[in-house]
Amino acid sequence: MAYVVYVVTNNRLNALREQPDGLSATYISAAQRTRELECLTRNIYWEAANEPFEGKVGVAQVTLNRVDSGRFANSVCAVVYQKNIFYEKVVCQFSWFCESGHPSKAIHRPLWRESEEVAKKVLLEGFRLPGLKDALYYHADYVNPGWNKPKLEKIGHHIFYGEKT
Repeated sequence: MAYVVYVVTNNRLNALREQPDGLSATYISAAQRTRELECLTRNIYWEAANEPFEGKVGVAQVTLNRVDSGRFANSVCAVVYQKNIFYEKVVCQFSWFCESGHPSKAIHRPLWRESEEVAKKVLLEGFRLPGLKDALYYHADYVNPGWNKPKLEKIGHHIFYGEKT
């Protein structure tokens, strides 16, 4: 009997070791979920505080789509704070993180609370905009990055894109 317990326990521990952070894919602690909610709220606030509800949802949805895509970092916070280096220049996934000195506090509390509500709806309740199910990128309508990607939708001042298929 002791051998069976040893084998089962050993197999379970090995399976857990293969998961990121030693956790099963379906388990996330309350502390981790709270941190992800904070990161998503911060990203929505700094990217889309003055955008309509749908624009805030779009930013949140792109963030989560990136987590699920397998081509970006594998957690909400890691996607929000992900940096890459192109031609010896640091480039952030979201411009506010590189360009504004890493703001940590909201400037306008009502817009922060609205961003937090959107983050809860998207992260915890699974709210999504059907037209953005494949959205991985967006930019403000007053810039032209010259992307050769399929345009999905324009919401507020953001234009959302998918990936070439």
